[in-house]
Amino acid sequence: MASASHRRPRRKRRTALVWAVAVAAAGLLVSLVIVLRPGGEPDTVRTAAGTAAGAGPSASPTTREPTPAPKPSTASPTPKSTRATAVSATTPSARPSPAATRSSAPRPASGAAPLAGRIKPGTTYNGVATHYDADDGDGACLYGPSPDLMVAAMNHTDYETSQACGAYILVHAASGASVTVRITNECPLPCAPGQLDLSKEAFAKLAGLSAGRIPIAWSLLSPSTSGTVSVRYKTGSSRHWCGIQALGHRNPLARLEVRTGSGWSRLTRTEYNYFLSPDGTGCGGSLRLTDIYGEQLTVDGVAIRPDTVQPTRVQFTRR
Repeated sequence: MASASHRRPRRKRRTALVWAVAVAAAGLLVSLVIVLRPGGEPDTVRTAAGTAAGAGPSASPTTREPTPAPKPSTASPTPKSTRATAVSATTPSARPSPAATRSSAPRPASGAAPLAGRIKPGTTYNGVATHYDADDGDGACLYGPSPDLMVAAMNHTDYETSQACGAYILVHAASGASVTVRITNECPLPCAPGQLDLSKEAFAKLAGLSAGRIPIAWSLLSPSTSGTVSVRYKTGSSRHWCGIQALGHRNPLARLEVRTGSGWSRLTRTEYNYFLSPDGTGCGGSLRLTDIYGEQLTVDGVAIRPDTVQPTRVQFTRR
């Protein structure tokens, strides 16, 4: 029979065993609760498992997946401004018809003269004015005598192989006086660029003839006129060779062309202001005149009549 001293320790061991069983049961109950909650396992376990399986991290409960942007349309609509530009480029007014007697070119901005040489519209040139005896108004441009002596000779540089012929020039003096002259002659070297040699009649509008030489400013003018362009064939012209001249044009003339079987042929301009066809091409046929602004006038039915001024019914637009 065991002694009392031996029974007390056994009772303590039994009590400890009961507590251990109770704690284990409680732990088992907690584990079951965790396992049975929605999702089946703790957040930390699911996150680690998802990462290990190669899935992306789960979003937090308050974060929403972004809505995918719609795919852009494969069509590329043309902007309105581009369509408008394309339409305006094909409007009839932008394409002068070569068959028309007069091509309607839109009025250019100041200075917009694509065929101008040294003398450009909208530009003021500075120089000096001298004077000479113009006699009957004729000169290097070979326009012939004229009752209008408000004429001038352009310096050699700005004369530019007769391209200045027929140009109307507005001349201003330092005194404020002004005069409009037509270029009918050339002032040879040593006339400097910018210099005008005025007829005595024109110079007298600016200063006394005794002044001899005065500073001036001048610019190209497109005058008002009721006259029309005329055409003249040079002495000796025939169907085998001809020289053609235009007179009375409001704006400086840039080109003169003759019609051929294949289109228009541009003639070469001389220093005496005739356009030559050395082999007779186009002589006696239709002519096309173009001013420095690009406006074109077509003239039909001009017969070869040397030294005869033949009027037309057309004139360049005032600019």
